[in-house]
Amino acid sequence: MATVFLAHDVRHDRKVALKVLRPELSAILGGERFLAEIKTTANLQHPHILSLFDSGEADGLVYYVMPYVEGESLRDRLTRDKQLPVDEAVRIAREVADALDYAHQHGIVHRDIKPENILLHGGHAQVADFGIALAASRGEGGTRMTETGMSLGTPQYMSPEQAMGEREITPRADIYALGCVLYEMLTAEPPFTGATAQAIIARVMTEEPRSLTLQRRTIPPHVEDAVRTALEKLPADRFASAAEFAAALDGREARSRPAAAGARTSVRPYARTAVVPWVLVGALALTSLWLALRGVNGGSMSGSMRFAADLDQAQGFPSTPSVLLTPDGRTAVVGAVAGRRNVLLSRRLDRLETSVIAGSEGAQRAFLSPDGRWVGFEARGKLWKLPIEGGTPVALADSRWGGGTWGPDGTIIYTQSYQSGLWRVSAAGGAASAVTTPDSASGELAHWWPQLLPDGRHVLFTAYRAPMTRATIEVLDLETGARRVLVQGGVMGRYVASGFLLFARDESVLAVPFDVQRQAVTGAAAVVVDDVAMNYSDGFAGYDVSPSGTLVLLPTSVAGTRFQVVEADRRGVERAVLADADRYANPRFSPDQRRMSIDITPARGASDVWVVDLIRSSRTRVTSEEASDFGALWTADGRDLVYMSERPLFELFRRAADGSRAPEQLLGGQHDRILGSISADGRLLAFTLSVANGTDLWTVSLRGPPSPRQYLANGFLLGHPALSPDGRWMAFDSDESGRVEVYVQSFPDPTLTRRQVSSGGGSEPLWTRGGRELVFRRGDSVMAATVEPTTGAVGAPALLFAGPYDDKPEWTGPRSYDVTPDGERFLLLRWPTGDVRRQVVITTHWFDELRARVEGRGERREP
Repeated sequence: MATVFLAHDVRHDRKVALKVLRPELSAILGGERFLAEIKTTANLQHPHILSLFDSGEADGLVYYVMPYVEGESLRDRLTRDKQLPVDEAVRIAREVADALDYAHQHGIVHRDIKPENILLHGGHAQVADFGIALAASRGEGGTRMTETGMSLGTPQYMSPEQAMGEREITPRADIYALGCVLYEMLTAEPPFTGATAQAIIARVMTEEPRSLTLQRRTIPPHVEDAVRTALEKLPADRFASAAEFAAALDGREARSRPAAAGARTSVRPYARTAVVPWVLVGALALTSLWLALRGVNGGSMSGSMRFAADLDQAQGFPSTPSVLLTPDGRTAVVGAVAGRRNVLLSRRLDRLETSVIAGSEGAQRAFLSPDGRWVGFEARGKLWKLPIEGGTPVALADSRWGGGTWGPDGTIIYTQSYQSGLWRVSAAGGAASAVTTPDSASGELAHWWPQLLPDGRHVLFTAYRAPMTRATIEVLDLETGARRVLVQGGVMGRYVASGFLLFARDESVLAVPFDVQRQAVTGAAAVVVDDVAMNYSDGFAGYDVSPSGTLVLLPTSVAGTRFQVVEADRRGVERAVLADADRYANPRFSPDQRRMSIDITPARGASDVWVVDLIRSSRTRVTSEEASDFGALWTADGRDLVYMSERPLFELFRRAADGSRAPEQLLGGQHDRILGSISADGRLLAFTLSVANGTDLWTVSLRGPPSPRQYLANGFLLGHPALSPDGRWMAFDSDESGRVEVYVQSFPDPTLTRRQVSSGGGSEPLWTRGGRELVFRRGDSVMAATVEPTTGAVGAPALLFAGPYDDKPEWTGPRSYDVTPDGERFLLLRWPTGDVRRQVVITTHWFDELRARVEGRGERREP
């Protein structure tokens, strides 16, 4: 509604916030009428209300003046911390309720309560813009706003009566909005979200909010009860006053909600006219899904039906795509990124909404119990089980990999680590025991992606070798330990009840006839799915098939493996570096900033390191080995590149940047080595070493014989070590606090000084400005903090800019961006422009299509 300026009040020698109404809004409302209405708010004097100093009109522009608050808005706080401590969230809500009650007693309804309008001064709430929406809505101006398509309020916090355009808005609309704000403070999201305003309003009108305590068990029942009462659809069912809401939050005068409130989905009489179209759309969608899942007239359908199911809670997907179907084929469980963390989403295929499975934070490589009631996954170095409807996860065993299978007798077969064989543990708990050991003599790295066959005695698994073309899918007899190779050059084998063995290769799913009684392949393979998201490094592919023949998959276009490479300044102003979007990763400036190294992965094959001339836009391929090469760093003189190569572990190699000299191995061994940084003088390379219980920080000399030295090991995941220009400090990130944060520690002796740099999350630190600043990533934002080079004292982090940049929670890999030494220019991977739908693709009755393709009646055969 307005542009806000920081101004100086000359008369009173103070800073003020000067809000200038948008000219088109002034024209619609009429300046004089707006100023007359806004005067009614000037007499509001309350400790939690931001007062109005002045208002007026100048050169046709309407303005009003408010105090300048040193602090931040509640939106800033939520952007940084996502969720607030329960006690603090309730206190802020009580303070806002107190302000609302005071205003309501003076006949003023705010109409636009949201985190942006709640300022935090000394930790206490002050509500801004009181009466602004009221002034804009009164008289002919409000009518003209409606006619021009402009609206008052914000969809996520708008009461149903506001959403339906009711002219008379009561104080209970503010109570509803405050309920939404408190809901977000407690859960990190408003009660209703969506891709568009229309989608949000449709959910506001027709759905009930998810239970708070299911999402966060520390929320007291009386707080949930108060929030649910504030969020009632009918104004008459909400609290009669904001004071009642505040009392309920204190546990005083808490009201009992009507018994059926949690189940109500009926359309209110006042909203019926406008909501009917949305109800019809939803009914048609649900009917289509019901027919697809049940078949016409209850019988089986002769052909398959394909449709997409939106995942409205997904902000993106991790690099290891994961999608599962419950045995009845009715619910998809999808690994996704929400709130900047890996979570599991539950999507009932006969409903329109998606929900986050409470307790699944950090989940990777999930698998389901045979009855579909439990989900298993790896997170925080443990193997967990969790009810599929959400709750408290139960730790079963140590694991930093996961990817399991759950038998009917409660046996779980899983992978313990990136370099381990298969392990066994009971779903009821107890000691874990090893089942297989990789044969390192034949090049086996690990045994991954097990699936118990129906007899419970035999297990399919992937024996992984690098490159992936050397991997095999094998069957293991649990009683005798005998193994048999079934497929060469495939990963993630899955038996399906129609008599086929499925496996992944080159972003496709292939099928081969399989005799499950004899555990033998009986025919040739054929491509049955052309486009499935797949992690090339570990072979995990985003597909699953239910026993009833429903296929679910994540297409590559949805999982988001293609990026644009952009250069941005400190304000976030971008220019394209490479015109196209491709499978780019890990861009790096050369020391003279005239070239850039970058990883490019083809649709079929291993990744390679390329060098791009930023002046002439020409490309040179530096590596071309069979193994994946990636994550290069420039040596200080700009002549060489040090990069990682998967052979089968991540080993470090050095090669001339122009490709003129053959690669030479720098470091290899029994564990992955992940590049961090090269010192300013070019003498030292900092890297991380993956070990059984975490990752440790190491350095190695680049001059003379390589002699690795351990710098820091504390049993946690440490990543992205960056040496300061003067060699006195090491910046890195660590998950030791339960969340990944950036730290600075003295170097070479880590015991002298230690500082935490980020708060609220951070990773991938880099030094700029001669070691006087650290920049780092926080999700899709770029942050900066000052550092005093002598003492290591760190200033408060500040946001530089944000954008739709690559934001993968797998932060222990190579650094995903770069910055020039002066801190002025950044290289980043940007999501391609355009609206990418976050959805899974469902195909019902897929077995008929599967048979047709394998028998040669489909579109593609295996070459």
